[in-house]
Amino acid sequence: MSGSFIAGHDDVLGAAFLRDGYVISQVEDVPSLTRIRDRLAALAAAELGKAAPNAPQDFLDNIHKFVPIEKLNDFRVSLIGKINAESWVREAYYRLAEKALHALVGNELAMQRRVNLSIQLPDDESSLLPAHADTWSGDSPFEVVLWLPMVDCFDTKSMFVLPPEVNARIAPSLAKYESEGIEALFREHESEFRYLTVKYGQYLLFDQNLIHGNRINREKTTRWTFNCRFKGLFTPYADKKLGEFFEPITLRPATRMGLAYRPPGNFRG
Repeated sequence: MSGSFIAGHDDVLGAAFLRDGYVISQVEDVPSLTRIRDRLAALAAAELGKAAPNAPQDFLDNIHKFVPIEKLNDFRVSLIGKINAESWVREAYYRLAEKALHALVGNELAMQRRVNLSIQLPDDESSLLPAHADTWSGDSPFEVVLWLPMVDCFDTKSMFVLPPEVNARIAPSLAKYESEGIEALFREHESEFRYLTVKYGQYLLFDQNLIHGNRINREKTTRWTFNCRFKGLFTPYADKKLGEFFEPITLRPATRMGLAYRPPGNFRG
């Protein structure tokens, strides 16, 4: 980057993110990932009246054998509440991509106050996320999403994203889809969307300004993914505000010092 002091691995990672709109990498803290996965599986089993599974990933992959589609949303919402009630989860989640977040976003961060959970059973039409960009519904363009699979995600069991160069090309014509519907946009550009392969043990960091979404899961196993937004603490907010949707997580000493500073009254020096 011209005029940038960023060097080494951070510069390479940043260039890849700007080129592709995402990065996929191995998690930085494997014990934290294992702890999150195992706790999620135990909570899901308890919700179904079962003991914690000995093979958590296999259990999650095959949850469709125990949860009918009509009960899926209640099951998912209950798990979201329970996993977010675990006081350690958000910090563990952050540690999974701490270095990458610092390289791509900054080292003074605001984090979404709750992690979200998506569950998509095979052939389930009720859990679709049509093509969209998060900024269309009030998110700040300065946010990134940390997307974390609890099982291997690939093809229709994963998500798709429109590459930055295609996104930029079609942006001026988005208004026409207000009447045609967003599905028309997907059909017209279907061959240009990328389905991302993200295995358990990896994370995806992506630019939520890009058009993305999912389709019906035509694979034989269930998709389980977490997602959570991060942004630079002092970058502009949109509808989702600091203190409501986001909270600071990595305030540095100079910032704390500056926020605490009060000028002496009537002192001229």
